[in-house]
Amino acid sequence: MINLLVVDDEAKIRMLIRKYAEFEGNQVTEAEDGMEAVRLCRENPNRFDLIIMDVMMPELDGFSAVAEIRKTCSTPVLMLSARGEEYDKIHGFELGVDDYVVKPFSPKELMMRVNAIMKRVHPESGSNREVFRAEGLVIDFTGRTVEVDGKRVDLSPKEYDLLFYMVSNRNIALTREKLITNVWGYDFYGDDRTLDTHIKLLRKSLGPYSRFIVTLRGVGYRFEA
Repeated sequence: MINLLVVDDEAKIRMLIRKYAEFEGNQVTEAEDGMEAVRLCRENPNRFDLIIMDVMMPELDGFSAVAEIRKTCSTPVLMLSARGEEYDKIHGFELGVDDYVVKPFSPKELMMRVNAIMKRVHPESGSNREVFRAEGLVIDFTGRTVEVDGKRVDLSPKEYDLLFYMVSNRNIALTREKLITNVWGYDFYGDDRTLDTHIKLLRKSLGPYSRFIVTLRGVGYRFEA
């Protein structure tokens, strides 16, 4: 899954890209101008895997926005433009842009270019690496790490096991018995308070994303994101 920031003042363009990106299982955040894009990147430099940036926008154009973003993060950028002049492309590449697509474009080709950039920038991130992202929460199953708004969170071994199990079964109602059996083992002789304590600690560690862990009264819990 790729976490994309799509920046374009045309709502139809943003909606089109979102449709194709989400169809491929990616996550999309929208910004309608360069100023908003810069703000989002400054708030969390590691939030996005790739930025799709339009050139011609009000408030702050795409080239200027990329120049500002580059001061705080090195996220790959794919530029969109209604103009295909060589000067624009050269200027974009000089700013560190990774690719350049001229409007009108094929959404399918656009996503192929996005995937190509990601493979080039992160050649080690193959199909064997599993990462879950929801807003500012990043859970790397392969590396067994958790980040909240760009900061690494340290969990106990059982907290990792519990979180990973809930995320792997997200949006599914998980009974208390099922959670205890699958995380602690069928021969666990403790009581439900052990589960509740770990849920409490997890929520504290996840900060603003503790809301993803929903209590189902009389049943158990559900990770909802």
